[in-house]
Amino acid sequence: MKIFNKNAPSSYAIIEKIESGIVLLGSEVKAIKEGHADLSGSYVKILGSEAYLVNAKVFPYKYARAEGYQEDRTRKLLLHKKEILVLKGRLTQANYTIIPLSIYIHNGIIKLELALARGRKTYEKKRVLKERDLQREAEQDLKNMGKM
Repeated sequence: MKIFNKNAPSSYAIIEKIESGIVLLGSEVKAIKEGHADLSGSYVKILGSEAYLVNAKVFPYKYARAEGYQEDRTRKLLLHKKEILVLKGRLTQANYTIIPLSIYIHNGIIKLELALARGRKTYEKKRVLKERDLQREAEQDLKNMGKM
């Protein structure tokens, strides 16, 4: 099961992708395996020599105790110190941010795909959507020409 951040491709220009591990509770692992997570509006914050995922929602597992559970708690990311230093340096150099693109299971381990990205302006978002629509129409026209 792969859960995507649907807002990311239209709101951000992706510069580089990074794979990371994430520290989760047992019930959170089961909830993610069922697909009960939401990455929209979340981002990565680097504090000192550690990286944290902020505002990512992992909804409660239906068979676990719900008392005292916070679905949008801050979760620690598992990155090498060198990777964190490189990311920290790039964040300070330019106007970049780190966002999660997707969360997925790889060999039984839950991984998070992160992206070093630059936020898009409103007019850039509109241009990207227009290009995507034109591309879709062109593909449909080619498909329909083949049926004739």
